[in-house]
Amino acid sequence: MGTLSSSPVFRLIKNRSLGIAMKKLLLIASVAALASLGTVAQAEGDATAGKAKAASCGGCHGMDGNSANPIWPKLAGQHANYLVKQLEEFKSGKRVDPTMAGMAAPLNDQDRADLAAYFNSQQIKIGSTPEDKLEAGKALYSAGNAATGVPACAACHGPTGAGNAQAKFPTLHGQHSAYVVKALKDFRSGARANDAGQMMRNIAAKMTDAEIEAVAAYVQGLH
Repeated sequence: MGTLSSSPVFRLIKNRSLGIAMKKLLLIASVAALASLGTVAQAEGDATAGKAKAASCGGCHGMDGNSANPIWPKLAGQHANYLVKQLEEFKSGKRVDPTMAGMAAPLNDQDRADLAAYFNSQQIKIGSTPEDKLEAGKALYSAGNAATGVPACAACHGPTGAGNAQAKFPTLHGQHSAYVVKALKDFRSGARANDAGQMMRNIAAKMTDAEIEAVAAYVQGLH
């Protein structure tokens, strides 16, 4: 006799539940994108000015935005408005990090826009995905996990990890695996809470350590 979990009805319910979760996720994404249209226009960034201002950032993130230490994120090629948002929230305390709070504190609107424009103009260096993480990471990124209600990362971040600038969803391709693991675990624990509509906290809460490590390894080599 087949188990309940293997029955067609059970699979249908499971798939419908995941479909509802995906619809909710896409609705939040749409609201976030529309909300961004109604915000006060941010300062126009000057990449040349940003390069001069980035000297203090280069020690950790690399002058070209490709950090040497994998626990510090690569900034190269990241959406400018996403970078501005993070700097604003480090300064306000909405995103908590003692080091970044101190770095962001003296920055004004123009400084943030210039730095964001500069790092956005740089080329990210794509890493590689270990073979033992490739299959699991690709499956989770592309399709999610229907059994636990984890949606596909690609739904918001795109099939190549390019993100969504309008909705301020970051690019993920080429990002350090170690940093992505830290970010997801911080969302899962609530240590990081600056995600719109608690999207990332709700998703990460359903992910196992193995899933986090696999998808983080996958995006490191994604392009």
